[in-house]
Amino acid sequence: MDSDLAHAYRIRVEATGAQGADGDERVVSLTAEVATLRGELARAQGALANLRVRYHQLLEELHLLKRRLVVAKAERLDDVTAAQLAFDKLLAETQAIEKCLDAAGGADDDDDDRDDDDDAAAKTERERRRRTGAPPTGRRKLDESGLPEVHVEVADPEFEGKAERIGVEVTSRVAYERGGHRRLVVSRVVYKESEADESTHTAGGTADAPKQPAFRIVTAPMPKEIMKRGMLAPSMIAHLLAMKYVLGVPFHRYEQQCTREGFSLDRGTMCRYAEHVGATLGCIVEAARKEAIATAFCLSTDATGVAIQPTRLEDGKRQPCRKGHFFVTLADKDHVFLDYQAKHTSLTVWNMFKGFSGYVQADAHVIYDALFKGAPPEGADETPDECGPPPLEVGCFSHARRKYWEAAICRHPLGLEGVRRIDAIFDADRELAKLAPVQRKERRDQTVRPVVDAFFAWARAEYAKVSSRGLVRTALGYSVRQEQALRRFLDDGRLRMENNSAERELRAVAVGRKAWLFYASDDHAGAAGNILSLVASCKLHDLDPEPYLAEIIRIVPYWPRDRYLELAPKYWRATRARLSPKELELPLGHITVPPPPSKEQTSPD
Repeated sequence: MDSDLAHAYRIRVEATGAQGADGDERVVSLTAEVATLRGELARAQGALANLRVRYHQLLEELHLLKRRLVVAKAERLDDVTAAQLAFDKLLAETQAIEKCLDAAGGADDDDDDRDDDDDAAAKTERERRRRTGAPPTGRRKLDESGLPEVHVEVADPEFEGKAERIGVEVTSRVAYERGGHRRLVVSRVVYKESEADESTHTAGGTADAPKQPAFRIVTAPMPKEIMKRGMLAPSMIAHLLAMKYVLGVPFHRYEQQCTREGFSLDRGTMCRYAEHVGATLGCIVEAARKEAIATAFCLSTDATGVAIQPTRLEDGKRQPCRKGHFFVTLADKDHVFLDYQAKHTSLTVWNMFKGFSGYVQADAHVIYDALFKGAPPEGADETPDECGPPPLEVGCFSHARRKYWEAAICRHPLGLEGVRRIDAIFDADRELAKLAPVQRKERRDQTVRPVVDAFFAWARAEYAKVSSRGLVRTALGYSVRQEQALRRFLDDGRLRMENNSAERELRAVAVGRKAWLFYASDDHAGAAGNILSLVASCKLHDLDPEPYLAEIIRIVPYWPRDRYLELAPKYWRATRARLSPKELELPLGHITVPPPPSKEQTSPD
């Protein structure tokens, strides 16, 4: 064995001696190759680490989806599973039948061709009938609808008791009373007014000239209306708006309801009324908005998306729906605004809250950064020197808690600990809800502030330890970055630690988003926002939205433009007390505008 080793050693020495110069080059080449492989290994390890992070993120998303599907909607999941199994079975049977038909061939193909030709001919005939059909003309004959009648007589105060009544001019409207639809018969009195006896001869005339009659016929004018010569009475308009924007009933479903009750009211008419009336009532919303910007203490805001139907292209093809947004603004306990905005940008938020310098409670979205910094975004009309002090940001602990809850659902211990600590803050503050603002501020400093301090100390310490991306780091990062805004509710007893009230007002938009799917245009969405704002404000002040809208629709055409604020839900009870009860009882008629209120009468109470 030793001889074999010696022989191998001699061969190696001879080879080394023969290739001495080439050996150095070989070492350098191998060293460079090793360095390259190490670099590739490092990159592969980095890619593997990224894949692991992404894998854990997908697992977290899977846990959240499973929670929302199985726990929140367990029955729906079972139904979907059963339906899917039935569909798979039916699909297999259909495919088997198709194979048999393909194997048969021959005459069956001819029969199919003939059936296709018959279907095409029938379709062409239907298209021809649809195109050549005469469009409807004239007003609908409401007297043939069979609806119960309600009669209203419209007199002219100028001629009543002074001129002779010789008849009436009758028109009809569709009205609504609690209990069903009505046909509102409007009778306008026709007067015969006698003229004073005067010479029928004009200066320079002849005796044979014809005499002018000694009387004239006068018809009482129609009351002022938002929709002139419209088909619907104010009560019916208010009922339509309440059905859609309070109960979330689409117009096409209400059209079916009207057909079952024996009269025709198409969805196109309803849409026109909703858009026109909503745009007109925007004057009340804008007057309330000016008061809120000038006097409100805190504005709570949030936003949600809606679909807007675009116009068709020149070639007639349809475009996909684009996205718009509804912003909700809750001004203390006075007004609620639901504003439609085409863009979800910093400029939109800047224009909405322009001139306000109080507190603004929001969800820490990036579009609010320019507002809280007082720096006008690109496209704003003001310069930084022209802007006043920016509003103060108030955070929302519900948003912070939601991120910890998502981490807790994915079984992260830190997520569960975060939820527990934030719940302790809510519990401590809930006990102070019935106190006056000054007393609440003092008690918060004693009982709530220590719990808040402990929470943020824990969040900062844990955030420094967590380096990998995921739900836990997202939750901790939100709390650390928004600490100043989340602590803001401790500065004043009137501030809330969550923005749930504003989010609740967005439910009306969410219900509509599921019911009618999209808005026909930006203008229609803006008009809908005005109606939704008035309806939400009515609920805030414990008013029934439908009677409020019915009376407001009658009153707006008569009301002075500089006093629209008196018609806002906040002041409606005081304003209504100064109107004539007899005039308000009528479904249609003249409204006498009272003088401006005194300081005592302007109180909402």
